[in-house]
Amino acid sequence: MTDPKNPARRWQENPARRWQENPARRWQENPARRWQENPARRWHDTPARRWHDMGGDAAGPVPNDQHDFSLWEKRVDALMIIGSAKGYFTVDGLRRVLEDMGEEAFESMTYYERWIASVNQNLIEGGAYTTAELAEKMDEIAKRGATYGDAAQAH
Repeated sequence: MTDPKNPARRWQENPARRWQENPARRWQENPARRWQENPARRWHDTPARRWHDMGGDAAGPVPNDQHDFSLWEKRVDALMIIGSAKGYFTVDGLRRVLEDMGEEAFESMTYYERWIASVNQNLIEGGAYTTAELAEKMDEIAKRGATYGDAAQAH
């Protein structure tokens, strides 16, 4: 209890004030706080980076030339915007799937191939369609032919 005649006792009885007096004490009382309060430890003392974290790695020159996106890549962007607006997924959900794909996916798939896989997984998880419905629709589209011309002739 605080002694009104001795204001210095308030300092000893209030844990927050004890920490102000001796910041090292907060780590002695709660060692987990070291990770929260020391930015150097948070980023540099992590056990290992995940394979998709390429920040700081040598990657060679960055191409500055502009290129036009193919039609299907533009559709992936549109699908991401529509799916997000309809509430099927969030950026965090898309990122989770991308990061869980594995190193092989990042080595063998293009940027938009990874994104459409992530969008697809999130749409399935969000209830937009089931894997059976997707398979049925893919079979229907495959029967049309490999090109738009083939599809036009089929009808």
